[in-house]
Amino acid sequence: MIELKDITKVYGKGNKQATALSALSLSIKKGEIFGVIGHSGAGKSTLIRCINLLERPTAGEVWVDGVELTALSQGQLQEQRRKIGMIFQHFNLLSSATVYDNIAFPLRLIGAGRNEIEQKVKELLALVGLEEHWNKYPAQLSGGQKQRVGIARALASDPDVLLCDEATSALDPQTTDSILRLLMDINSRFHLTIVLITHEMHVIQSICDRVAVIHGGGIVEQGEVAEVFLKPKHEVTKEFIRSETQSDGPLRQAIDAVQPGYTKSVKITFLGQKTYGSTLSQVVQGTGVHFAILHGTISTIKDVPYGQLIVRFEGPEGAVEATLTELIAQGLDVEVIL
Repeated sequence: MIELKDITKVYGKGNKQATALSALSLSIKKGEIFGVIGHSGAGKSTLIRCINLLERPTAGEVWVDGVELTALSQGQLQEQRRKIGMIFQHFNLLSSATVYDNIAFPLRLIGAGRNEIEQKVKELLALVGLEEHWNKYPAQLSGGQKQRVGIARALASDPDVLLCDEATSALDPQTTDSILRLLMDINSRFHLTIVLITHEMHVIQSICDRVAVIHGGGIVEQGEVAEVFLKPKHEVTKEFIRSETQSDGPLRQAIDAVQPGYTKSVKITFLGQKTYGSTLSQVVQGTGVHFAILHGTISTIKDVPYGQLIVRFEGPEGAVEATLTELIAQGLDVEVIL
């Protein structure tokens, strides 16, 4: 659906040049929710704005639904942009226009008739839950309501792609979750391809199918969210994941504490229905080892439950090693820490 091929974006001239993106390539499938996460200055905002050419790449190609946008004339590009909706961190609403008129704005730009506009705006107001607020102005709305207006406006032209530029960064956690649920509903109903950028791992974990981690203008890691989240490889990815969990100082002390006899400290990852099973209990009953849980968490990645335990096994060396072997045989991911 979306192909970025060797995208480079350089700002400035001469010795004042700054490279925001460097030979970056990315492929996004039709109908998926794709997340891009990175720290401030990593290049993620430039990346998403290159998709609809609000920022024109210095080099490289941008393809959307089989059309190379970077090869189009300005008039042709304007036509293709109607298929790409965009919502922003700070909403970008017309302050002097009502909710109704903000949503109707892109339809009026393309010359839609009055009846068509009225029908479409009513449908979108119902979709985002703002039927009772149609005649209010942005200053009368909460942050979450403003973003719902922004989403409705972005959907007015029936786009195939929805770009979300830090769409929840200005919102409180509860409102963020409601906006994410709305985006998931829109993706499910309309099979819309959604690309969102964020610096919050919670956002990626909540709704994305796949994720790319951007750092220094390039993609350093990408894949299925569960794979990247549960088995991070790059240090930047690990930093984001640590920010979602407890400080590892006390945990590190527990792992490093000297224990009598033979011990192994491991991280066990449960995914799907295994999260709620009794596999660990059954295995240790069979091998006869003792264990201590040093840390544990249960959460979800999109709608899929997962659990992670940091466990120290204690007992005869053969029994401990047999325990690890059996856990792996039962389909659990086991990583030896110490």
